[in-house]
Amino acid sequence: MDEPPKNDDPPSPGPWAGNQSPHGDESPHSSSSGSSDTFALGVANEEVVGPKATTLKSRYPLRRRRSIQQKDEEGSCASTLAATADEQPSSHQCKRFKAESPGEARKNSNYDGYVGPSDDGHCYIELLPEELLSKVCSYLYEFDLANLGLVSRRLYRAANDQNTWKALYQEAFEYATPLYHPAYGKFEFREPGRWKEMNPWKESFKQLRHGIHVRPNEARTYTGNPGRRMLHFDTVEGALQHVRAAPAQNQLIFVHQGTYQPPSITIDLPVQIIGAAPTHPVQRRVIIENQTETTLALVEGSTGAYVGYMTIRFVPDPPAQMMAQAQANNANVALPNAPHPQYYAVQVMDETAPTIDRCIINSKSPMGAALCVKRAGANPRVRHCTICDCDNVGIYITESAQGTFEECEIARNCLAGVWVKNQANPFFRKCNIHSGMDVGIFVFEYGQGFFEKCNIHANRISGIEVKNHANPTVVRCEVHHGKTGGIYVHEKGRGQFMENKIYQNAFAGIWITSHSDPTIRKNEIYSGHQGGVYIFSEGRGLIEHNNIYGNALAGIQIRTGSDPIVRLNKIHDGLHGGIYVHEKGKGLIEDNEVYGNTLAGIWVTTGSSPILRKNRIHSGKQVGVYFYDNGHGLLEENDIFNHLYSGVQIRTGSNPKITRNKIWGGQNGGVLVYNGGLGVLEDNEIFDNAMAGVWIKTDSHPILRRNKIYDGRDGGVCIFNKGRGLLEDNDIYRNAQAGVLISTESNPTLKRNRVFEGRAAGVEITNGATATLEANQLFHNKFGGLCLATDVRPVLRDNKIYDNQNAVEKAVNRGQCLFKISSCTSFPMHDFYRCISCNTTERNAICINCIKSCHKGHQVEFVRHDRFFCDCGAGTLDRPCRLQTEVRDNDTVYDSATPTETDTQ
Repeated sequence: MDEPPKNDDPPSPGPWAGNQSPHGDESPHSSSSGSSDTFALGVANEEVVGPKATTLKSRYPLRRRRSIQQKDEEGSCASTLAATADEQPSSHQCKRFKAESPGEARKNSNYDGYVGPSDDGHCYIELLPEELLSKVCSYLYEFDLANLGLVSRRLYRAANDQNTWKALYQEAFEYATPLYHPAYGKFEFREPGRWKEMNPWKESFKQLRHGIHVRPNEARTYTGNPGRRMLHFDTVEGALQHVRAAPAQNQLIFVHQGTYQPPSITIDLPVQIIGAAPTHPVQRRVIIENQTETTLALVEGSTGAYVGYMTIRFVPDPPAQMMAQAQANNANVALPNAPHPQYYAVQVMDETAPTIDRCIINSKSPMGAALCVKRAGANPRVRHCTICDCDNVGIYITESAQGTFEECEIARNCLAGVWVKNQANPFFRKCNIHSGMDVGIFVFEYGQGFFEKCNIHANRISGIEVKNHANPTVVRCEVHHGKTGGIYVHEKGRGQFMENKIYQNAFAGIWITSHSDPTIRKNEIYSGHQGGVYIFSEGRGLIEHNNIYGNALAGIQIRTGSDPIVRLNKIHDGLHGGIYVHEKGKGLIEDNEVYGNTLAGIWVTTGSSPILRKNRIHSGKQVGVYFYDNGHGLLEENDIFNHLYSGVQIRTGSNPKITRNKIWGGQNGGVLVYNGGLGVLEDNEIFDNAMAGVWIKTDSHPILRRNKIYDGRDGGVCIFNKGRGLLEDNDIYRNAQAGVLISTESNPTLKRNRVFEGRAAGVEITNGATATLEANQLFHNKFGGLCLATDVRPVLRDNKIYDNQNAVEKAVNRGQCLFKISSCTSFPMHDFYRCISCNTTERNAICINCIKSCHKGHQVEFVRHDRFFCDCGAGTLDRPCRLQTEVRDNDTVYDSATPTETDTQ
């Protein structure tokens, strides 16, 4: 009987070279990579190992079946199943041939038991039953199957059966899904349907065949078979020692399922270590842990190394745990043989750039992070890892280290999920950082970093904290549901926060304090349980192009000496005010749109003095801009319109400068100055307000200079209740009521104003008020230029009163009721009377013509010369008016309604 091929016979490259079929044409199973490598390449002198060594004697006799044409026991069939790669013909030809005679065919054979073809020329292999051929293939290993596939088309198909290769693959690697390994350091589980190759199990086997395996207590079981050439070791350190001894070969280690407790593993070469287990997730079934020192250290020389699909954890033994806890609590506890607490599950240090992929990294030490990256040059790539439930920090990057962290789960750690300090500059992308017992990301002491598209939420303190000159960049992240704030920048922290979504945080979305100066750009900051952006204790910062809305308190709050730049933001629909500046706050606030807020659009109070420039402040449910309690500042070139209350309110010692603004559409007037308010209003346009353009009342004393106050639906300027003020060089025109109404003990000064084309009087002074009028021009007003009530004696100097229509005097001369020219919405100044016979009071004014006509012969009494409309003509008396023929609607009667004042909330 012929002997089978020797174990040390090196196989030819033929079986795996390009996956060719036996006829030389390209196989449909050919590798997409186009590699010409074979199973045998580079491993001819390796130790031959394999899991089926115990059945070696039984398998090879199956490959050397006796000929079906010979009856003797000594002859054997010269089947191509027994041919090695070296015995294959140089050209891949089919084994079907027709010799001149059986003797000649046997003579040319290498085997004495050679059997020639059948009489009809068919190959006996083609006649084998499919079940028998499949059974034969199931006894073969990968190298034998590869050689077998070169014999004939049928054997090629049988040797490439997916089920056969799947069984071989799962026996060798244990994976339930074929692992795609296209290049060094790249691994991906791909479902069979996603592979380009027809047989993904074989293709994956081909890609992984050079790896060595760690199987505790089973290495001897997998040795001694010529059809499988895989090295096996009991320990991880044994496999690493082998790799170090032959660094050019087998730099791929499979660590099979189980829990390993080796001494600290140091990787200083570009080896690939990957977990292997039959069920997913693989990383939960391959565990490497240490109790006394760092579990895995990747140091200089490990650039290109790969660690993937395993759990790496540091679990201190009880004495170490107690010592670390005592130190964390600042207790002086001495424990024997306690190791140094600064150990980690994984440490990457010095000049290296390994890859850590799909690992679970955990530390139960209260003193050390789970993953530590330190020193300049350390630049790992950490992908799809889980760093959760650690007793300290999750990831710690320091001392100018870098690193790329992608799609990691960082959660439920006792301290920060991520620490970045000492000029470290990592890159985080698409990480989920949440549910920590401290902050989500803590960048401090000159730390940097780039954080992109991360989901940071539900941390006990802020989602991100930046302090001590740290300067990270946070882009397109979501920071939400923080149990305190969203982002906290303090103690001279900096940073760029751009295009993030910051929402549903328990406190402010962003805090900036203590000389910090971050850049906040193009973020969505909304639905906070308190404010949107809160700047205090001399904070600074650029707040630009943000959309801030729907927060429970102010969209932006500036206080205690803070001085940010706030520009080009939309601040709207807040449940409180838009921007709140108080306690000596400052700031440049320009080009913002502030609208739809429940309280004031902008509040300025308690010694604050911001610059408000070129903003659009509109559609608020109360005031547009509200200065109170010594609020100051500059309000310049803003559009302030369509508020339910006044456009601007000034009170209680506030003294802003309000210049070159457009203020219109206020339902309660344009500007209201009251309760001791001051202010300088210069060069503004104040128009189309429902009440007076400017109200001055209750001991207030503003300066109005060079303003245009026009088209008001009430008066132009109303001054009453001891109001004062200087009105100088203003144009006041086309207002529905008096251009300037001075009442109730007020005493303003009017100089060089032009009051014209009013639909009532130019200037009216009544109710014990007085004024100083100097060099004013009063012309083209309907009821007259200057109308003075009884006992009013103003100081008049060099005023020009001309070309007024004097409609009141003309109506009296024509015998008309004055209600004819006033209706219920105007108050012409003239003599008014009461009728004793009709029992009217001073509140029921009757004009002179109604006295002469409607109350002729009655006992009447002159009351005073003042502003009123005729109640007789309005139909409010029992006696109908004889001069009035039209039915009047008296529901709109009012007497210059008092403006609504805003209470401090």
